Amino acid sequence: MNNWFKQIGLTLVLMFSAIGLAQAGSSQGAEQPVATDGQIWSQLKAGATGVTTSHGEFHNQPINTYDLRVLELRSDLLAPALTAALFGMIIIFVLFIKVNGISKLHGGFSGKLVYRWSKFDVSIHWLGAIPCLLLILTGLTLLAGRFFFQPYIGEGLWAGFVYAAKQVHDFMAIPFMLGWALMTTLWAKNQLPKMYDLKWMMVVGGYINFGPFKGKHPDAGFANAGEKLWFWAFAVFGLVISASGMLLLFPNLFEPSRTLSLIALVLHSVSAIIITAFSIVHIFMATVMSEGGMECMVSGYCDETWASQHHNLWFDEIKENGTLKYKD
Repeated sequence: MNNWFKQIGLTLVLMFSAIGLAQAGSSQGAEQPVATDGQIWSQLKAGATGVTTSHGEFHNQPINTYDLRVLELRSDLLAPALTAALFGMIIIFVLFIKVNGISKLHGGFSGKLVYRWSKFDVSIHWLGAIPCLLLILTGLTLLAGRFFFQPYIGEGLWAGFVYAAKQVHDFMAIPFMLGWALMTTLWAKNQLPKMYDLKWMMVVGGYINFGPFKGKHPDAGFANAGEKLWFWAFAVFGLVISASGMLLLFPNLFEPSRTLSLIALVLHSVSAIIITAFSIVHIFMATVMSEGGMECMVSGYCDETWASQHHNLWFDEIKENGTLKYKD
């Protein structure tokens, strides 16, 4: 009986061994030549596509086909440029004010406050302004923070810092776009260029306190030439930032190509640099350079002396047409 079991066991072992050898021989016979790295790269550059379960338009594209030097442009040029636009403009204005001084009201404050902006106008200004400042700071962190933050803090703190900056940047995008849309739509009628704006630019608005420019106060309507320049820069580049930001913020909704995403990223950065530089100028002019200017966007009223000195044509107009209103 034992011999019988031994014979059956030996038969099974020989049978499975034969099956294994047959399969091994079959696999070796069907083995395909392995493509080299160079061959795979050539196929990819020629447009070979991959296989994916995703149904997106560009999801079967295994590699980027654009020039990756554009990413180096963003990293090596645009990041330092944004840093310079923020800190460089601050340094320039501090030095300018130290040398030139501020633009004071001739005769001082009158004590009479003239109605200039409605409460709604003031509200939409801050709806756009506060997110804009937060977007500048968080955008600077995301684009160039590795240059002036990361080397001085630990990796864990840096990771949390970048994560927080990204969240704030994403959440502030929509309020900024809403403020941008309202300001651009409602304020454009007062920002159209006039011939007297050229003279305003030639004498730098009367803000220079020395040389041939000293004491020059050119004509200006509701908005002077500098404010108009800032408005249209904000309108145009705010549009670029908003459009490119939507593509980057909602890629699953718009499904942009990789090339379009890269273009959007570069345009977003360039526009941010321009708006940052203009924003610093605007903030300094309103808070420091122009005595009495900040009151306009706090209460909506301006001092009568400020109105007649900086916006004389507008002040004369509202006196003539009877729309001049003083704060009670």
